[in-house]
Amino acid sequence: MSEKAVVVYSGGMDSFTVLNTAIQNGLDVYALSFNYGQKHSKELEVAAQVCRELGVSHKVVDITAINSLMANSSLTGDAEIPEGHYESDSMKSTVVPNRNMVLLSMAIAYAVSLEAGKVYYGAHSGDHHIYPDCRPEFVEAMNAVSKIANYQSVEIVTPFLHSSKGEILKAGLSMNLNYANTWTCYNGREKSCGKCGACNERLEAFAEQGKTDPLEYEG
Repeated sequence: MSEKAVVVYSGGMDSFTVLNTAIQNGLDVYALSFNYGQKHSKELEVAAQVCRELGVSHKVVDITAINSLMANSSLTGDAEIPEGHYESDSMKSTVVPNRNMVLLSMAIAYAVSLEAGKVYYGAHSGDHHIYPDCRPEFVEAMNAVSKIANYQSVEIVTPFLHSSKGEILKAGLSMNLNYANTWTCYNGREKSCGKCGACNERLEAFAEQGKTDPLEYEG
C-alpha cells in the first residue's frame, strides 16, 4: 500500500510540479487547496480541474473568514497588484502575513487525520527575497515543529527549496507536464497580465528553458 502524502496545491506552476513529483514518487496523494480571499482565485478552478483529470483526492478549504486578519496584502485587500519583478521592494505588498504558517498548520493537521507522514509544499529560491515564509530557515523551523506538534510525526517536504523557477520548469518538462494546466498571474482576469511579479518570473523561466508559455497574455 502506497505511503500517503498531503500536497499543498495552489494551482500554480510550482505546486503543480510538486504535485506531479509526489505522484511520480509513488505516493498516495491528497491535494489540499485554500481559498483565503486571494484575488487570483482562478488558480483554485485550475487546481480542481487538474485533480479531476489526475484522479487525485482534492479538498478546497474556505478560510476567507480569517481574511480580516491578513488583509493588508495587495493579494487580498483593496490595493493594486504591483507591476515589476520580485527583486523590487514594491513586491513586498504581495506578502500575506503568516500565510504559509497558517496553511502548513492545516495541512499538517490533515496529514495527521489521514495518517500521512509527509506534507509537500512548493517553496523555491525565487521567493526567498520577498517571502520570509518560503526561506530555508522558515521551512526548517516548521519542519522541526511539525515533527513534535502531534503524537504522529509529519515531515514537511520541499523538493525545490533551493531551485529557481526555471529549474522547477525544467523538472516538470522532463515529466512531460503541460503548464497550460496552471495559473500564475496575481490578477485573476481571463488572461495573464504579463506585468506582475508572478508573471515576470514565469515568463523568465520559460525563456530560460527556450520554451513558449502556453498561457495567453493581455496586450
